[in-house]
Amino acid sequence: MNIDGLSLAPLVGELNAALTGGRIDKVFQPDSYSLLLWVRQPGENLRFFLSANPERPKLLITTTIPENPAVAPNFCMLLRKHLEDGRIASIEQHSLDRIVNVNIDVRGERGRIFTKRLVIEIMGKYSNIILLQDNIIIDSIKRVSAHVSRHRQVLPGKEYIYPPGQDRLNILDIDSTQFVTQVLAAPATSLSKAIIATGIGLGPLTAKELAWRGGFSPDIRMNDLDTADIGALSEAVTSIASQLKDGLAAPTVVVEGQDKPLAIAAFVPEHLRQHNLHNFSTMSAAVDFFDKFKGRPPLPAKEVVTKLLAAEIAKLTRKHAVLAEELSQAENAGELRKCGDILMANLYSIIPGADKQAFLDIYSETSEAQEIIINLNPALSAIENAQQYYTKYNKAKRSEEHLTGQLQECQTDFTYLESIAVALSHADASAEINEIRQELVTAGYIKTADKRRLSAAPLAPLSVITTDGFTVIIGKNNRQNDLVTFKQARPDDIWLHTKDIPGSHVIIRGENREISPQAINEAAQLAAYYSKSRQSASVPVDYTKRRYVRKPSGAKPGFVIYDHQNTVYVTPEEALIGKLLTPQ
Repeated sequence: MNIDGLSLAPLVGELNAALTGGRIDKVFQPDSYSLLLWVRQPGENLRFFLSANPERPKLLITTTIPENPAVAPNFCMLLRKHLEDGRIASIEQHSLDRIVNVNIDVRGERGRIFTKRLVIEIMGKYSNIILLQDNIIIDSIKRVSAHVSRHRQVLPGKEYIYPPGQDRLNILDIDSTQFVTQVLAAPATSLSKAIIATGIGLGPLTAKELAWRGGFSPDIRMNDLDTADIGALSEAVTSIASQLKDGLAAPTVVVEGQDKPLAIAAFVPEHLRQHNLHNFSTMSAAVDFFDKFKGRPPLPAKEVVTKLLAAEIAKLTRKHAVLAEELSQAENAGELRKCGDILMANLYSIIPGADKQAFLDIYSETSEAQEIIINLNPALSAIENAQQYYTKYNKAKRSEEHLTGQLQECQTDFTYLESIAVALSHADASAEINEIRQELVTAGYIKTADKRRLSAAPLAPLSVITTDGFTVIIGKNNRQNDLVTFKQARPDDIWLHTKDIPGSHVIIRGENREISPQAINEAAQLAAYYSKSRQSASVPVDYTKRRYVRKPSGAKPGFVIYDHQNTVYVTPEEALIGKLLTPQ
């Protein structure tokens, strides 16, 4: 979230209005830098996402549900202990800096109320999320020792100290002329740098906009300005500061071309009019647009594995075509035996030294005699020519058996890799991609000497609740498919899978109840959604009791056979899928 403190101010106001009074139901930590707080308000559940990612720090109310690790990190467990069931008392910005305080009232022993503070510092590579009580650090998502910073340590038990630069001026609290006077006195080389050094919460975008509105280049040297320029710069500061003080923010996202978000601001950046400016009614909407437009950070591992899978599948496709052609030829072995038999029946009529000869076809099924021309080796005798055809026949038969086995093996490998490709296409988190990569390493498709890369904690399968209250478990890769089917499911649970289409194993937990047609339909839609036919209509989905699903000895991960099945045809409904995948 490329935002400075000035534009952060209206966002904090909106978050305060939306979340204050809400109860924190759950705390999750999707990755090393981020938190997701489930906040329950009357009539609605909100997901408050906070991230100290050095490349993309942010905070917003989100509808996206990030993947969570199977084992919660220590900081997450700590926050659950301290914050779950607490109420958000207020969300405030410190001065105009990129520091947000989430004050949370929690009930302690004997019913006493304590206020704990979750501090979010949105400062690029120095971003952090810190839990405090009485201004003492309980812990942080990133610890900062004296080896990292001699001036400011962020460690449990230490007093919390705000980052440097808190003595700068707040343009929302100070007269604009006084502010500009301080700017002109700043020991900086250019106007934009002087504005940043003087005002707290003013980033490069705001500094350039103030210079532009004042009629100056952002890079103009300070010694080229004098007191005569105070008026123009003061008007520029007033034009933005008064707008925000009056609650008239103009949330704007700047996009270069069609797909490159550049910046987000609480005002219209006039100096960037050459780009596409998207205007919003709230900063929350602007931040949500910017976050979704920007998309997830690239996942190079996914690209690498995708390319590897595509190459392996292409290789198998070529191999399958070659084997099929060779098998087609081998299946003509009967013609070789037929030629040998005809030669044996005509040993004494074969012309010595001939390279071909016509014979009556003793295998002809027509009433009229049919001739067949058989190629001969002039250097061989009649019986040797016959024996040569028998030798070729026996070799072709052995080849047919071998080729049939190879073709089946090739098809099995193709189906297996296709199932991995489907799982990879649905993976949108690094942990999911790593798990798929581990499977490929185990299967021998990826060579690695670094066995430590295989030690990541396994992800838990996806679990959702149908609209009528049944638990549905979904395997999102082959390891999880085997897990949900053969470890987590009970014999009378319902097992679902798209018919002859790669996809997830889906289980409906019976829990001693009769599973409803509605639950089967919704689970079938989930099975279709997590399959190769996600975008298709009338997808066939088989379902049967788990007791009728078996794994053949030596079968690859995720492969099963089953019987006693019924088939339903479903089309994944986006609204229903979204509702089912949204935690209750």
